[in-house]
Amino acid sequence: MKGVMILSTVSSLEDAERIAKHLVEKKLAACVNIVPGVTSFYFWKGELQKDSELILVIKTTKEAEEQAINEIRKVHPYEVPEILSLSIENGLEEYINWMKGSVIHESRGK
Repeated sequence: MKGVMILSTVSSLEDAERIAKHLVEKKLAACVNIVPGVTSFYFWKGELQKDSELILVIKTTKEAEEQAINEIRKVHPYEVPEILSLSIENGLEEYINWMKGSVIHESRGK
């Protein structure tokens, strides 16, 4: 496995930027993309919801994945946030190396 992409949604640019900055500053993510203009449909507490959201595309390493997820959970405004982790099986080697070098792992210290 080359790395991990974590996906999460938020309802405001302010929340998206706050979470992205937090993860990158703590070196739990090499990069976070904020994708605006998403419309989400889902059931919440028995009611059909339609919301405008933004997607956070968070690039990190397998070693930092659990800590990154825990941090997202701590700072996310939703009661039950979408936090989905996808394995990166392949990619441009130079980018993967940059990504790995940008994230601090527990074994390397903080």
